[in-house]
Amino acid sequence: MTAPLIKTTGLSKQYPGVLALDAVDFDLVPGEVHVLFGENGAGKSTLISMLAGANTPSGGTIEVSGERVQFASVADAQDKGIYTVFQEFSLIPTLTVAQNIFLGWEPRRGPFIDHRAMRRRAAEMFAELDFEIDPSAITATLSRAQQQMVEITKAFHGDMKVLILDEPTASLTDREVDHLFDFIETLKAKGVGIIYISHRMQEFARIADRITVLRDGALIGTVKMSETDDAALVEMMAGREISQIYPSIARQNGTVRMAVADLRTTGTAPCSFEVRAGEVLGVAGLVGSGKSRLFRAIMGLNPRQGGTVTLAGHDITRARTRDIIQAGVYYLSPDRKSEGLDLAKSCNANLGVNPMMARLDEKLRGFVNWRAIGAKTASIADRVELSPGYRQKLVSQLSGGNQQKVLFGKAFGQDIDVYIFDEPTVGVDMGTRAALYLLIKELAEAGKAVVLISSDLPEVLNLSHRMLVFAHGRITAELSGDEITEDTVLKYFFDESGATA
Repeated sequence: MTAPLIKTTGLSKQYPGVLALDAVDFDLVPGEVHVLFGENGAGKSTLISMLAGANTPSGGTIEVSGERVQFASVADAQDKGIYTVFQEFSLIPTLTVAQNIFLGWEPRRGPFIDHRAMRRRAAEMFAELDFEIDPSAITATLSRAQQQMVEITKAFHGDMKVLILDEPTASLTDREVDHLFDFIETLKAKGVGIIYISHRMQEFARIADRITVLRDGALIGTVKMSETDDAALVEMMAGREISQIYPSIARQNGTVRMAVADLRTTGTAPCSFEVRAGEVLGVAGLVGSGKSRLFRAIMGLNPRQGGTVTLAGHDITRARTRDIIQAGVYYLSPDRKSEGLDLAKSCNANLGVNPMMARLDEKLRGFVNWRAIGAKTASIADRVELSPGYRQKLVSQLSGGNQQKVLFGKAFGQDIDVYIFDEPTVGVDMGTRAALYLLIKELAEAGKAVVLISSDLPEVLNLSHRMLVFAHGRITAELSGDEITEDTVLKYFFDESGATA
């Protein structure tokens, strides 16, 4: 057997009152992609933080190429050829792309930084990765997907033996994902070992050689990708079968809550459809297909270039976003950190009912009834299954799954008739997904209109009563009931004509 690039034996991490990692054995051999899989809080980030030199173990050992090591810093790990792309970006927004990539590695001409050489080398690195980014651009002006690509490119310095990627595709388009996977294959051919963390199980069959599953900080098992499947992995990860993840949602033949007629925005053709009470309207399409852009236009977040939108018979085409929300439409953004949550405030503060929007029974003789609002905030936290121990913490201190629960909870702070959930489970583990899916079921069966926009095909296939398929900025199909199958939906992903099945 090939000697491991990295090997851990009994690796543990103890925090006050919490055993984050419990005696985990793990190894990575040259030229393989070894996936770490598990729910939020399973110990994946704790494990890679110690392999990357960002954290120190409480017990156990780490070996690199057979040599026992103790990392004092990320730089120590890099000296051993271990490079990490963390889920949280480490870019300085006011610097150029090239300056971020070469921060600490600046090429010099005598005592001065050679900015021309830095830009040229950055351009060569982007060309090798097939990323289309201007090295001279200010980083703050880039999209989140482009910033993700810059973060990935930063890792390709020095003599790389191990590359650790933590949710690297969460913000990338399908084309960009293809480029990344092609480059991963190139690295594998050179003998580089890759540790890969992702909740996107559909990616595993494309790149994974082995998968290690963690649960509650403990090792559940390591399997070869060729000898397992999604159902087995979900059962290992969550301790339950995949059929228990997606609930059955009863459909009601409700009235039209929202009607969209020939609406268009930048990058889309005119689109028409209805959103009905008591049903889940799924919206599927590849990243970049236009599905999110159109619904952001409905909310007034993107420019409306034509068409009309009516809510319960009232024209809201030119309404402001705030007025649309007060009229009873909730939009859950796919970017919870930039648009959905106030990271500097506590969970309770994020969940708290906005006094300006509070109903009359939450006011007392013209004054805000803070006791009633506090009670409702606690009720909302219970409803989204947010642990009491987390409620006073800053949102920035929570895992992605718990942050998403808070984002869902904000939807319950006022009376809402139409819920638009845009990529509601991005970066969220299966256990948290199951809890969020039950909330969607609860809303639909209570007679609310639910729109589910998702790039996760199993999600929309299993939860939708009706489905709109987007491709190339237009609706290519409207499906319902037995028409909603994987083969049919995939066919319309690449159909430019537009049709109703």
